[in-house]
Amino acid sequence: MTTFERYLTIWVLLCIIVGIGLGHLMPGFFAAVASAEIARVNLPVAALIWLMIIPMLLKIDFAALGGVKEHWRGIGVTLFVNWAIKPFSMALLGSLFIGHVFAPMLPAGQLSSYIAGLILLAAAPCTAMVFVWSNLCDGEPHYTLSQVALNDVIMVFLFAPLVGLLLGVASISVPWTTLLLSVLLYIVVPVVIAQLWRRAMLRTKGGAFERTLRVLQPVSLMALLATLVLLFGFQGEQILKQPIVIAILAVPILIQVYLNAGIAYWLSRRLGVAWCVAAPAALIGASNFFELAVAAAISLFGLDSGAALATVVGVLVEVPVMLSVVRIVKATRGWYEAGLQA
Repeated sequence: MTTFERYLTIWVLLCIIVGIGLGHLMPGFFAAVASAEIARVNLPVAALIWLMIIPMLLKIDFAALGGVKEHWRGIGVTLFVNWAIKPFSMALLGSLFIGHVFAPMLPAGQLSSYIAGLILLAAAPCTAMVFVWSNLCDGEPHYTLSQVALNDVIMVFLFAPLVGLLLGVASISVPWTTLLLSVLLYIVVPVVIAQLWRRAMLRTKGGAFERTLRVLQPVSLMALLATLVLLFGFQGEQILKQPIVIAILAVPILIQVYLNAGIAYWLSRRLGVAWCVAAPAALIGASNFFELAVAAAISLFGLDSGAALATVVGVLVEVPVMLSVVRIVKATRGWYEAGLQA
């Protein structure tokens, strides 16, 4: 993890401040950005999202799917947590905390939008940052690569119906045309572009692939931060009126991360999975593909929506909370391996 990545939470906080300030100073600029859209797809934001997502997808080698059988128990645990527990638990937690516990403290008109953003955040497992978390806890690299590749394939087919189901259960109107367009724009097309580009670079001698990844990594993060400035330029007035909204939205996100990491870690131990696989399994089970969530929230509900704000809170807490999960799995390695020997 680079120094810039390690302090991502600080950069996000600075983007919040800058975005809110610019939103008050340059309302005309943000109105122009909001109007630059086709079929409910905001073009400037779409360009930034592609700059975020494609460099991350370049790291994925779908040939690694051939190694899935080597770690089938660990992969089974993560698939179960990612697709059968995490989205549904977040829908439940969002409805409980946003729809009931904290509802009197939030703007009534945005409650369903906040819940929708939380659902979008949990509906797609993390892609690129997982490699960082796995490396920090000395995780099995082949397992991590094959698991991420498999999740990306599943996401192409399952993200839209899963989101549609959960939004429908939460009584939130589902604009299916926009949802399917979001899947096409922010999953299918970037995956195809990244894989074609990856293959072309790997056929080139001289380390073109590694050099490109080094160049694009900061570009990806800068695109993320620029997107956040735009989001908070629109959200600024609402946040200034109710600054506690960010802390409230963080509550179900934090509970969901630790809950799903714990379930994945415990199940791995029960099934006799080696610690070097169980550690990244817990991290993959807990983390979210927040770049996709931000893109989908903007497409479905707009730049100034509660859904977009909820996904941004996921970005805000991602690094510190995942680093804490890394510390927990490393600190409990002795306990975990003692259970395997019992």
